[in-house]
Amino acid sequence: MKNTITKCLLILVVMMPFASCTDDFLETSSTEDVSATNATATTENMNLVINGIYRLFYTRLDNKNGSGNNRKGGIGSMMIQNSFMGEDVVQNAQANSSMIDFARWIKPFDADDDRQLHNWRVMYRAIVNANIVIAGGDEAVGPEEDKNAALGQAYFLRAFAHFHLVQLYGKRYVAGGGNDQLGIPIVLEPIIEPQARATVEAVYTQINEDLTQAITLLDGYSRFNPSHANQAVAQGLKARVALVQSNFTEAVNMARLARAGLTLMDSSTYTSGFNDYNIDEWMWGLHYNEEQGSNFTNFGGIMSRNFSSNQIRGNPKSISQALYATIPGTDVRSAIFDPTGDHDNLPEGISLISRHKRFPYTHQKFLAVSTGDSRGDIPLMRASEMYLIEAEALARSGTDDAGAAVALFTLASARDASYTLSTNTGQALIDEIDLQRRWELWGEGFRFYDLKRQNKALNRNGSNHDFNLVLVSDVPAGDNRWQWMIPTDELNANPLMVQNP
Repeated sequence: MKNTITKCLLILVVMMPFASCTDDFLETSSTEDVSATNATATTENMNLVINGIYRLFYTRLDNKNGSGNNRKGGIGSMMIQNSFMGEDVVQNAQANSSMIDFARWIKPFDADDDRQLHNWRVMYRAIVNANIVIAGGDEAVGPEEDKNAALGQAYFLRAFAHFHLVQLYGKRYVAGGGNDQLGIPIVLEPIIEPQARATVEAVYTQINEDLTQAITLLDGYSRFNPSHANQAVAQGLKARVALVQSNFTEAVNMARLARAGLTLMDSSTYTSGFNDYNIDEWMWGLHYNEEQGSNFTNFGGIMSRNFSSNQIRGNPKSISQALYATIPGTDVRSAIFDPTGDHDNLPEGISLISRHKRFPYTHQKFLAVSTGDSRGDIPLMRASEMYLIEAEALARSGTDDAGAAVALFTLASARDASYTLSTNTGQALIDEIDLQRRWELWGEGFRFYDLKRQNKALNRNGSNHDFNLVLVSDVPAGDNRWQWMIPTDELNANPLMVQNP
């Protein structure tokens, strides 16, 4: 029987260096180089595997034929894909079409495309590596706290990857429905056979079970840097999942626990470039040092304002003019966009060159080290999101508009000293919270997910989008295009796999 992609990914870690699969699913990094017998022999080795998964989240994967691909840089690339598919990030010029085809809603539905496959490959590779730790971790030799730390992160990472995949390839979760629509294969063992897609309900059940385990095991874990998940990050992910499922009580409780003790950024920090994962508000982020990543693969190589790449020089990213018009001038979030495009107020030490084209409403939210160095940490979870989850969950519950307004006030007043406690109720309050969410999380990879979970249409009309460039002005809610196509490689290898319509 043919191996599935996920089965080939298993061979990567367990059988390395004896793997015989020919494609680049089997590329390894030094932190993943652990033999079958030693992978979980000690807690130190378990943590090497965990480190390898985190490294996978920012390492460039080449195409199947071995050619380079700077648009496949782990989670950073996936965040950009999801942002481009929304209405709030505006493409200004052709420059480089490799990512614009996500804004055009083309790549997600090209089942043969390597960049579409990138999500499937990376996340199932992470899942299978996590399963190695989970399957053998109980027998590892080493301190109990180290074992719990590795196991807790493995359960978290398995949940994170399944959650990412089901949101892309499965139909949206419908609260109160049976949710027997097709999701994705649930992979829980380090040795697997081809398997069918589980229902969306089954996938979310497994995600929640894994997060419950992670939260328990990570109790008391003190991580060595913010690239690794701790208990608060696991609680934050559970808050995200609960919001998707309209489990509003749990969303509120988990969001409050996750952000406890964290301080929101002040205005000076907020406008400094979103590139430092040591900022207290950042709960989880990815960090590039000088020896990791690639200038043209890093998140900053595509999404920053100041790095000198074809993607940025010719096509700097703008905020939707219609969205910008809703941000008060007293709100610090208006200061990370420039209506003129000249960027005369960049932070000290940051500059543009003459080859950087100027377009209205371009952002200066994400800033790289310099025009020649695209490094900058990537925000994966921030305390501000937890306030937004709490506010939205309370408002959507229909039982505590006052509590929702208070949660929103904590965040909004930190961004705008003139903001006053909202008197909106019902749908008007929900709409206000959603608007604040769009301002706050612009460019951080949420908008496609948010539109899908809220069952909203994509609507780019009435703004500064160039429809001759992006081609797509709107996509109705419920359209089949809200589900990405299953990659052809998986269909060919797995006789139980079913394609999306």
